[in-house]
Amino acid sequence: MKKRRLLLWLPLLCFTCCGIYSCAPKLQDVEAPIDEPQEFTYSGDDLVPDKWWTAFDDPALNLLVETGLEENLALAGNWEQFRAALAVVRRESSYLWPAIGASAQTARSRPQPDFAGGENFQLGLSASYEVDLWGRIQSGIEAEEFRAQATYYDYQSAAMTLSAEISNAWYRLLTARKQLELANKQIETNENIMRLIRARFVGGQIRAVDILRQEQLLESTRNQKIAYETQVELFENELAVLLGSPPQNLMELPKDSLPGLPPLPATGLPLELIRRRPDVLQAYNLVLATDRDMAQAIRSKFPQLSLNVQGQNRSNDYNSLFQNWAYTLAGNIAAPIFYAGRIRAEVDRTEALKNRQLYLYGQTVLTAFREVEDAMVREIKQKEQLEVLQRRTELAEKTSRQLRLEFLNGISEYLDVLLTLDQEQQLERDILEARQSLLEIRVALYRALAGGFEPERPAEP
Repeated sequence: MKKRRLLLWLPLLCFTCCGIYSCAPKLQDVEAPIDEPQEFTYSGDDLVPDKWWTAFDDPALNLLVETGLEENLALAGNWEQFRAALAVVRRESSYLWPAIGASAQTARSRPQPDFAGGENFQLGLSASYEVDLWGRIQSGIEAEEFRAQATYYDYQSAAMTLSAEISNAWYRLLTARKQLELANKQIETNENIMRLIRARFVGGQIRAVDILRQEQLLESTRNQKIAYETQVELFENELAVLLGSPPQNLMELPKDSLPGLPPLPATGLPLELIRRRPDVLQAYNLVLATDRDMAQAIRSKFPQLSLNVQGQNRSNDYNSLFQNWAYTLAGNIAAPIFYAGRIRAEVDRTEALKNRQLYLYGQTVLTAFREVEDAMVREIKQKEQLEVLQRRTELAEKTSRQLRLEFLNGISEYLDVLLTLDQEQQLERDILEARQSLLEIRVALYRALAGGFEPERPAEP
């Protein structure tokens, strides 16, 4: 009779609770709190592959990036963080199932027979289960699932960053090597000119100060060579660490040259960028996770129904241990009535965190748009600067040749030759740096446009 009364009152209780507290919000699509974006200002025609570095058609770079994705320790740490997030999901999912435990106890009491005592053996089983009437437990599980997905996108973002760092380090290394080759050629040129003007000095055709000025230029070029030698070793060390290897164990790197710049990629629509960039997807999933946290907090206002089952046997000897069992089945409904605003405060806290994460998501989207626009503008202007540098270098070479002829014919002073030679050599170095900067800008553009890719799973330690 009591059970029937409970079953009759339970629907009424549920209806009343929903009426008083209102049902918790359901999961909905989330939009970034920003204005509707227009199309990007600039765009190309080529599509960006998921493994964007393959667009450079550089086998050495492909090998380096693939090695880094497999061996980099920081990336392996990001993968372990994702595994930990999956474990949290499994832990929260376990609350949908009964918790079953067993107990065993034995004791001996003395003295006998003056006091009640002797052997005492106990065996017991217990099970407890909370009925998820309002979906509170399910909301917690969904929140952790979204966090796990966000952690995976964070892993993809880390892989994207790593591939960009390896690419930049590789092209900086190639540029430093080219600068070193250029410095050696310039040293050879300056030494040849030094021999020439020394011979003319013996003939009284130039002044001693011209020899000193040429020696200064020669020593300056030698100093540049030392700087480039240093850069080569530093970039090699950087690459080794990115590849998960000690710098002294770095594999033999090929003697490649800087690749040509691929055609300008298509930027696509801004909404497509939002759907494919892993950092944006990470921020989006964190919004959904905090939304489920708020739903869980709201549903904590509702009554909780739990069931408990216990079975126990107690005996004074082993022979009769399994003869008599006692069972207990209990149900419990607990509803919050007065908690001095504690539950409401928790709802407010989770709602504020959700709004904060929503703003962060919007900021991430805006940053993604800006990175695309910045990279496109920088590349276009860098190409223009490179063209100007090339024209300046051509003019400097012509001027240098003309002044040398005039100097040999006794028309021009050697100081004019020296200044032009110094300017020409500096422009040659500037062109190499400008080409390397252009490649780095393209790497940034690919990184801004590319979606997530599936990195190789790191090996178990």
